[in-house]
Amino acid sequence: MSPRSQGYLYILITMCIWGGFTITSRLNALWHISPYDITALRFALAFCILMPILIYKKDTAFLWKKEPFILAMIGGVIYCLTSYSAFHYVPAAHAAIFLNGCIPLCTAVAAFVLFKQPFDKHTWISLIIMLSAIALMSYLMYQATGVAFGFGDLLFFLSAIWWGIFTVLLKNWKLSAWHSMAGVAIWSAIIYVPIYILFIPKHLSDASVVHLTIQTIFHGIFVVMVATLAYVEAIKRLGAFKTGSIVTLAPFIAAIIAVPMLGEPLSPAIICGLIGMGIGALQPWRWLGHKDPLQTHLDQQKEKMSKS
Repeated sequence: MSPRSQGYLYILITMCIWGGFTITSRLNALWHISPYDITALRFALAFCILMPILIYKKDTAFLWKKEPFILAMIGGVIYCLTSYSAFHYVPAAHAAIFLNGCIPLCTAVAAFVLFKQPFDKHTWISLIIMLSAIALMSYLMYQATGVAFGFGDLLFFLSAIWWGIFTVLLKNWKLSAWHSMAGVAIWSAIIYVPIYILFIPKHLSDASVVHLTIQTIFHGIFVVMVATLAYVEAIKRLGAFKTGSIVTLAPFIAAIIAVPMLGEPLSPAIICGLIGMGIGALQPWRWLGHKDPLQTHLDQQKEKMSKS
């Protein structure tokens, strides 16, 4: 397979798991599984699997670099706590709009803030579409309920910011997929699990053992390991923008599936938000022949440094 084809295969794998993430994270709220509990369980399981492998392979030196630790704090602990918490306040469709719909935009902003990568005309068009969709959606929601946005929507948007920063740093630091995934999982467990054990109230008895087992395996193995590996490999082959945009489809599809599966509402306001944010996030007009602007900018920076 060509690198391009490999990239799309990795995107497909990521989409399946991210779509499942949206559904299962909402089920956490319905199954009375605390966001603090599932965050601890997912990283504890990943740690128990990955750490022995790294020790056996004598491949632990990379853990002492700053990059895996920073990625773990941003794309691991903080992202999980905010995103899991948000699902306890709002339906799955809100995640598609305020989390996954905003990830490409937050990625572009992070690239500008961290690496001075300016917005191109496509990003501005996307921004206008997204803001228009959010404005219309908020108006319709306010007319129907008297409330435009909720606390869960804010948490989702914060999660999009964390993931945008995480994506840009991944692209810049060029860690291998294995080191990226293992570093995030292990450092997240090392930092968060002791804090959870010592200071955070547990609600494990509120959920059934079967539900806890299902969620721990899915989030600890498929989300932490498989999806992270596939996502990083896709970024390496297709770029941060195209990868972040296409995988956005999965949560939008999951939001539609959640309507009959979880009995969640789909109001005109939510439909408006899904369509507008979907178009703005995917930016279908620039898929063909697109070269990742962040990668171009980083290559130019390295070329200047090599000449100097």
